Amino acid sequence: MPMLRTIAGPVSPVAVSAEILKSLVQRAETTLGGQLEGAVITVPAYFDDAQRQATKDAARLAGLPVLRLLNEPTAAALAYGLDRTATGIHAIYDLGGGTFDISILRLQDGIFEVLATGGNTTLGGDDFDQVIADWASKQADLTSSQTNTLRRDLQQQARTAKEALAEHTSVPIQITWPEGAWHGTLNRNQLNDLIDPLIRQTLQTCHQALCDAGIDDRQAINQVVLVGGSTRTLRVRQQVADFFGTTPLTDLDPDRVVALGAAIQANNLIGNPTGQDILLLDVNPLSLGLETMGGLVEKIIPRNTTLPIARAQTFTTAKDGQTALSLHIVQGEREQVSDCRSLARFELRGIPPRVAGAARIQVTFGVDADGLLQVSAQEQDSGIQAEITIKPSSGLSETTITQLLQDSVDHAAEDMATRQLVEQQINAQRVLDALQGALADDGDELLNAAERTQIETALTDLQTTAEHTQSADELKTAITRLEQACTFYVERRMNTNIHRVLAGQSIDDIH
Repeated sequence: MPMLRTIAGPVSPVAVSAEILKSLVQRAETTLGGQLEGAVITVPAYFDDAQRQATKDAARLAGLPVLRLLNEPTAAALAYGLDRTATGIHAIYDLGGGTFDISILRLQDGIFEVLATGGNTTLGGDDFDQVIADWASKQADLTSSQTNTLRRDLQQQARTAKEALAEHTSVPIQITWPEGAWHGTLNRNQLNDLIDPLIRQTLQTCHQALCDAGIDDRQAINQVVLVGGSTRTLRVRQQVADFFGTTPLTDLDPDRVVALGAAIQANNLIGNPTGQDILLLDVNPLSLGLETMGGLVEKIIPRNTTLPIARAQTFTTAKDGQTALSLHIVQGEREQVSDCRSLARFELRGIPPRVAGAARIQVTFGVDADGLLQVSAQEQDSGIQAEITIKPSSGLSETTITQLLQDSVDHAAEDMATRQLVEQQINAQRVLDALQGALADDGDELLNAAERTQIETALTDLQTTAEHTQSADELKTAITRLEQACTFYVERRMNTNIHRVLAGQSIDDIH
């Protein structure tokens, strides 16, 4: 049997993954009697572009060509979709040992489209085992002190009891320790009471995923596919059926259904006939965007956008004579850069110097079918451009991804208020800079002393408000007051400039 080789010194997660893949390649080639031409590798739906790239890097180090990175829920849907040739909207409920994922997919005319994803990376079958172990420990009065050996025994007993209750109505539990022993019985009703709060957490995540997919009626879900060994628990199947109002599909082994879907997709990609043409459309798990003035995030590709995707947006310069633009690419759902994850930075240099706001810079975000991101920036008049392909050496943990999503929900109102305030602060500074520049140019020429005092009083009022207020509405009102106080000055400047342009010209010259 192939063995992993020994590596001296510290190694990266990518290197470890590469060694595992090498072993798998050796086993596959021995079993199949030939060289592997490539593989479809499945990844959790929540993997971001960094984690996907790390997965591809590991495969490259292992000498394994990657035909496609495929989301695990999509693979499960593919397995059942081909068998059933079903159309409609489907939910993929994936409850493993340590994590939970839910994906809402639409299957129509051979196209799988992921409408929304969600999950809880700290919830799984291990948590079921833990609550059973805690219950047994309390029954045996072992809550005060436990050795590592006893804790492991409790976990094993809990797992065995949970699995046995899928076939039996009650099971015995026996715990032995140096000072004594405890014998008890756990029945299905007791198990249900213990794990129901955990199952409800998964269903809350399902509800949020349905909302993200724009589905108000659960009856719109045609089929529910169960994935992961923990879905063998009868209570899980019952609760999922009650929530979605339909009996989940359990024909395929929940531990192997993802691998089956990946195999089907690999077979399809290398050109073998499958009887059905399949197109898979996944979604990006977190929003991608750019940092803008005031440390705000401008989202270019929102979360749950179907992949592959390319979107462009036009930006401009903020200062007169600006010849370079720094682009900061971020990922996350919050409104401020400081609350999101920094992905990469690069610069566009050689912008023709003009007044602020004159340059037109098109920034394009492109995410391929594997979820990998490329960003380019081009100044439209000169044609100069720069681009970056993001290949971070390591990605976020699944726990961190889930936390980013949860934080965006918990702080939604606060983030929006902060964004509105920062936008008004930027607007206030723009107005102040423009007015101060105008006064320096022609204030003495166009204004008498009383008029200038009136304008400068309103200007000072806006400066003071901008420095001290935390209210976007208050700052907006101060901006309006200054603009109203300067209306006559703006009109006077406009008329003066028109006269200067037209001076010495005839009607014929103007035409």
